[in-house]
Amino acid sequence: MRTAQRLRELALATAVLGLGALATQSPVNAGDPPASDAAAASKKSPEQLVPLDPKGTVQLDRIGKRLLVRTHVVLREGFLEMLACPAQTKEHESILGVEGRAYVIHAGLLALGAKAGAPVQYQPKFRPPTGQPIDIFLQWADADGKPHRVKAQEWIRYATHRYFVVTMDQLPPGLKLPENDEALPIRFFEKFKQLAWFGPMTAPQRDKLLTLSKDPAYRKAIGSFFDQSQSRQLDVGWVFPGSGEFVDPTTGKKVYEAEAGDLICVSNFPDAMLDLAIKSTDKQDEGLLFEAWTERIPPRGTEVLMELVPRWEKAEQK
Repeated sequence: MRTAQRLRELALATAVLGLGALATQSPVNAGDPPASDAAAASKKSPEQLVPLDPKGTVQLDRIGKRLLVRTHVVLREGFLEMLACPAQTKEHESILGVEGRAYVIHAGLLALGAKAGAPVQYQPKFRPPTGQPIDIFLQWADADGKPHRVKAQEWIRYATHRYFVVTMDQLPPGLKLPENDEALPIRFFEKFKQLAWFGPMTAPQRDKLLTLSKDPAYRKAIGSFFDQSQSRQLDVGWVFPGSGEFVDPTTGKKVYEAEAGDLICVSNFPDAMLDLAIKSTDKQDEGLLFEAWTERIPPRGTEVLMELVPRWEKAEQK
C-alpha cells in the first residue's frame, strides 16, 4: 500500500543515486520536444547525461528533460501485458526487455519532478490508475543504419487475433456457413446463440460472406466483424502510479514490486510502475486487450533507446 514512508524511502534511493539535489528542485519543463534520434543523445556531454546505474542502462538527460532507458526487442507477435519489463520476468508478454532495475527508473522519474499517483483499484469499484502523464518514444536503427523514432503507441494495437461475437437466435433460413474453411473462420454456436468470427477480416472475406444471405441482421453482423477486426493503434497514454513495496518473507527486506515484471504495463496491474489510464483488461477478466503490431516492430534483439518524458500542463511548468 502507498504510504508517506515508502515515498521517503524512494526519495532516499534517489539521493543514493546522486540525484538528491535534483529531486528537491522544482519540476523541469518536459514540454519541449526531446532530441530527434539516438545519435543526438550519444553526443551529449557527461554533464547532460547522468548514468543512474553502473551499466548506464538508465540515464538522466538534464537538458532534454527526459529519462533514457536502454532496452532490446524480446517479442514481436502476441498478446501483451507490458510494453517493457525487467529482463527475465515477463518477456513472453512484453515487447521490450530492460537489463536494469525498475526502482532506478522510478527514482529517475522522481528526479525529473514527476509525481507518482495511485495504482488501479478494482474494489469496491473500478478506478483507473493515476499519476504524472509520461510520454514514451522509441529510437532504433534499422539494418541499413537508418535511425527511427516513434511514439511507443505505434508498436501496439487493439487485439485482432481473437473471436468477435454477435448474438443471434438462429441463422437466416437457407444460410449455410462454410465448414472447416480456414479462409473463412466463421461459426454459429447454436447452444449459445452466437455468430462468431476469428481474427482480422479482409474486404474480400467480407464481400464473400455478404453474398451468402440478404438477411439484414446477418449482414449487419458481418459488417460489425469487419469494422471491429481492423488494426487500431493504441490511442491512450501512460501515467505514473509508481508501483509499491512488499517484504520478502525469506529475507525480511523490502522489495520494489515492479521488479517482478510490471514495469510499463498495457494491462492494468496494482503493482505497475507505469500503466494506461484506462480500464485495460487482463486474462482473468475479458482477455488481454492489446497485441504487438508485428509489422512495425524491428527484429528481436534490436537495441532500442526508450525515452520517458514527463508531460506538464502549462500551469505546472516553472
